Amino acid sequence: MSEVLVERDGDIATVVLNRPAKLNALTRPMWRMLGDAFESLSADDSVRCVVVRGAGERAFSPGNDISEFETQRSDKAQAIDYGRDMHRTAHAIAACRHPVVARIHGICVGGGLEIAALADLRICGASSRFGAPIKNLGLVMAYAEMAPLVKLVGESAALEILLEGRIFDAAEAKDKGLVTRVVPDERVGAEVDETARRIADGAPLVARWHKKFARRLGDPRPLSDAELDECFDCFDTEDFRIGYAAFLAKRAPRFEGR
Repeated sequence: MSEVLVERDGDIATVVLNRPAKLNALTRPMWRMLGDAFESLSADDSVRCVVVRGAGERAFSPGNDISEFETQRSDKAQAIDYGRDMHRTAHAIAACRHPVVARIHGICVGGGLEIAALADLRICGASSRFGAPIKNLGLVMAYAEMAPLVKLVGESAALEILLEGRIFDAAEAKDKGLVTRVVPDERVGAEVDETARRIADGAPLVARWHKKFARRLGDPRPLSDAELDECFDCFDTEDFRIGYAAFLAKRAPRFEGR
């Protein structure tokens, strides 16, 4: 069975890191497959929400499989080559047009934390654990890997995570802004399902625009006239007409994505 699975439930897709015997530790082929999955889903207009999770409930992922280092990342040249796959996948997740929700059970550390940080929402169980103790391996978190973490929690908290290398609990992760929501362990699956359904039931074009606009606001360049004008494109969509009519009729809208 593939070590990265894509499951569909109508307009909701779930990407599964499927290596439960190794707590979903990431290998180079898994990074490649994960990137392929997100690129394919992003291009699919029938998708309205993507959930990313680890198989089972023991771990989201503890990061890269250390056993690969001897053959895949034993020197700088190999590490640069390996990093191209990681960074291409990070870009694919960050650039996904659809909302991405990380479903986090158990351990979410290192590369697993980097993947979760790229999601738009992160929902974890109360017993989840987080951290990036790569200082203990003599490794740095490269710019492409660190950027989402710094964007999410700020420079000071990101440095605390990296310099101390502690493993910390879900409550501290929530305090840092690392996760969106903490729920009882037994509620994680249901909470994510309900969240994904709320997202998918909304107007999909609006969700994509909101993601695009939020990302753009992180760019210090002034907004162009064309970008400011785009904020009003929604008024010419069929989904606006559907939503407006449904509101007046006091019924739930059924958006078409056009």
